Amino acid sequence: MSQQIEFDLIPPEKKHPQIEWQHYAIWERVNDLFYSLPNYFRTDLNIKGLNITEIFSIGSVFANVIESEVVEILNKLRNIWDPEDKYSNYAFVRQAQTFPDVLLKNMGKDDDIIFGIELKSWYVLSKEGEPSFRYKVDPDACLEADLIIIIPWLLSEAISGSPKLLKPYKELAKYAAEYRNYYWKNSRQDTSRGDTIRRPSDVKPYPKSKEEASDEAEDDKGSNFGRIARSGILDEYVNEITSSQYLGVKIDHWIGFLKAISETGTDDQIERKIENIRSDIQETRSEHESTNEIRIKYQKAFLDIIERLEEIWKKL
Repeated sequence: MSQQIEFDLIPPEKKHPQIEWQHYAIWERVNDLFYSLPNYFRTDLNIKGLNITEIFSIGSVFANVIESEVVEILNKLRNIWDPEDKYSNYAFVRQAQTFPDVLLKNMGKDDDIIFGIELKSWYVLSKEGEPSFRYKVDPDACLEADLIIIIPWLLSEAISGSPKLLKPYKELAKYAAEYRNYYWKNSRQDTSRGDTIRRPSDVKPYPKSKEEASDEAEDDKGSNFGRIARSGILDEYVNEITSSQYLGVKIDHWIGFLKAISETGTDDQIERKIENIRSDIQETRSEHESTNEIRIKYQKAFLDIIERLEEIWKKL
């Protein structure tokens, strides 16, 4: 076993930028700003008349729109992250087909980069119930200040309306890449599956579009390497989002209902799935009936929504 493999079997440690770093103050302000993004997000997009069986398709369609708007918001909020106007020559810029998606850079000097952001949107009502993107960048392509940010969103009326952002997830990009490799190797110990990860040589931060900077798993028939949501690093965050209420209903229940409607199957199978969801909600109501009248009210409303959506589905 090589030194590299032994190293990958050691849990990674987070290494934040040093407070003495000359750009630490602006980095910290941008970090704090991400949690405020939902308050500033505005878009003219308004979805109406979408076939309920196609609701899951909108995630990929609007990913670029969401991510582009987030970059615009960051630049518009310059007065917050640069209150003394020390960085007037700098701006957040998107770049395609290379890591990271966004750079805070000097607009007059391409190699003057403060830090990068790997920016991903997550349509919360997706079938997977978790972010499904693949994050394969090699840890050596990340500097300590680089971030990975996940922006969760859904429609204002759940199955129609305008995109609305929820609480983002943020993590150090280098740590996330190291944790991904650590998980992959450890999850394959004591199994017959190979755990070898091929890492490119001479990787440097902020690679050009044609430079190799991604890790690859040697034994990955299911193309699952890089799906960091399966590594456990997002578990607490994903659970927080999917367990939260949206329009008075748990997001988990929204996902369950939409999956039941959209997945292929016979009418009887769909009816059984819907009935299971209805039973689950009613059971929850019974457990909390004496302590949370507001929740019961919302869950009753959702049961009414299910009945109305069933009627729509049956007319399709």
